[in-house]
Amino acid sequence: MIPVDEIFGPTIQGEGKYMGNISVFVRFSRCNMNCSGFVVPYGDGKFGCDSFHAVDKMFQKSWQNFDNSYELIDHIEKLSLYDDVVFTGGEPLLYWDTDIFQQTLKYLHEKKRKVTIETNGTIVIDIQKLYQKDIVFSIGLKLSNSGESKQTRFNQKAIDIITKKANISYFKFVIDEKNLTSLEDEILSITKIFDKTEVFLMPLGDSAKKIEQNSHSTIDLVLKHKFKYSDRLHIRLWDNERKR
Repeated sequence: MIPVDEIFGPTIQGEGKYMGNISVFVRFSRCNMNCSGFVVPYGDGKFGCDSFHAVDKMFQKSWQNFDNSYELIDHIEKLSLYDDVVFTGGEPLLYWDTDIFQQTLKYLHEKKRKVTIETNGTIVIDIQKLYQKDIVFSIGLKLSNSGESKQTRFNQKAIDIITKKANISYFKFVIDEKNLTSLEDEILSITKIFDKTEVFLMPLGDSAKKIEQNSHSTIDLVLKHKFKYSDRLHIRLWDNERKR
């Protein structure tokens, strides 16, 4: 059984390498992190990431549980008018070893859909089959501003497998101007290890106002180190509205 927070689209990809592409999103529930440092408020004085509704078990009554791949594929296909399908979360790779997840990936590959998996890059997976190698892995590595310990948020073995075995993978780092110097040092230490992996920096924020506050510092860092800038169009356009 796989819990899913929401399936929605078509809409645009708001961030990363394929920003602007029309896509369908499958947001898987549960995560191995909370990222309270991103200070998105919800519930009774709680703070987390902007997808807290997919992470905190207090929302699990609204999650939909899928017992087989046929049902999940059917929900995706009802919306898949376009080629791109994005698996996000939560943390989708929590379900990598399940038949439901793999059969869904295999089906989408056979239908020539481009599948992107948005992951925090901490879970060790096995990538052997052609359809697995053809997945785009958008690795949103968490930095100290996430509030997670380095031991929790950085798994070199997990990253190494993805970046070496997948045909397309890239890093996304979330930047805020308050912690710019320390974040810069962290990113450089990671990119020194994985020097062939494409790097995108994007501003922290769960509202257009916060995105704007952090975007200039983010661009300055991009220019300094010749990285790439990724906006967060879905938040700039709709703040943190669900199913956008």
